[in-house]
Amino acid sequence: MSSATQAPATIPGAKGHTDGAGAFVPVQTRDERHRSFDPSTFEVPTGREVNWKHTPVARLTRLFTDAAGDEGAVSLTVSGPVAATGLAIGAAPRGEVFQPEDRPAALAWSRSTQALHILVPVEAEYDEPIVIEAVGGGADLLAHAHIVVEASRHSRSTVVLRHVGSAQLAQNVEIIVREGAQLELVTVQRWDDDAVHTASHQARVERDGNLRHIVVSFGGGVVRVNPSVELAGTGSSADLFGLSYSDAGQHLESQVYLHHKGAETRGDVLYKGALQGEGARSVWIGDVLIGPDAVATDSYEANRNLVLTEGARADSIPNLEIETGDIRGAGHASATGRFDDEQLFYLQARGIPEDEARRLVVLGFLAEIVQKINVPDLEAELFAAIEEELAREVAR
Repeated sequence: MSSATQAPATIPGAKGHTDGAGAFVPVQTRDERHRSFDPSTFEVPTGREVNWKHTPVARLTRLFTDAAGDEGAVSLTVSGPVAATGLAIGAAPRGEVFQPEDRPAALAWSRSTQALHILVPVEAEYDEPIVIEAVGGGADLLAHAHIVVEASRHSRSTVVLRHVGSAQLAQNVEIIVREGAQLELVTVQRWDDDAVHTASHQARVERDGNLRHIVVSFGGGVVRVNPSVELAGTGSSADLFGLSYSDAGQHLESQVYLHHKGAETRGDVLYKGALQGEGARSVWIGDVLIGPDAVATDSYEANRNLVLTEGARADSIPNLEIETGDIRGAGHASATGRFDDEQLFYLQARGIPEDEARRLVVLGFLAEIVQKINVPDLEAELFAAIEEELAREVAR
């Protein structure tokens, strides 16, 4: 497959600067970023780049190296109502939507000779989720993966992508929602503490289709899951939700991009995170672009973070760009803070001990995202995981 590249813009007659920046115009929006299937067109990140400046790149060194993955690094199994098949590079629909926009994604593309293809047939409706289990074989093992999830016309399905064990994984997930289809994709990161995981999720939603995309990150040393969704068809919609719980030394990150391209599209983005422990870190960057043809669009994005202890830090950066004056509504919001003293006082005044009051506040804060997952067993598992995290905080 030929590479899709984009040369940096220049200003006619401009001269280079002494700092080495040259006469290039800096990339201002997510949509302008360089894209290519060729890893060599991406420099190794230094941490100064706009899309890497909040990431601990020193901990991702192996994911920037153009080397074959290690045998047994990550095993993938699929269960549920459909069987998986393989897709070589150049075999449709692989690459129909996906174009790497960073070095790990380009390496995952080129190093994955066979992509995992999940195809939901036309008009099929499944109540049972399709589960993809990714099990890491060791913290020092390098792995690459490309997964294609295709929801055919007027189908309805749920895909759960689970990650456990440990590895250093560069992963791509390509999501295609055909006309009138309804797809829920939940990616759950419950890695061991020494795992390193970067994931690029790219989706396109066609006419009257709906995508519910949910990112849940609890485990792992560094986990960076970046969803990018294009609402291409008239009447298409997306609900993008996220939940993270960062402990001491953990870095959990999501850079979300929602591109309203078609008319009468709707988007709802809500990410919530809790942090506890020295060096606990979360990063959320939300970019929404309402294009010139996206008339009658309704879009909103929000990020909320609850900092439970000293030494934890949450970065939250919402961005909104509108290129048409004909919209129904658009907005964004961000808030990071500690416990609401009034809530704690209210509960304690009714005889609830402080530790239990804090637990109830955190559960209430995070429950909104968990309850959006339409998989009861997974919801129960995540509530139990939150309880485990809270028990660690109380034990400190």
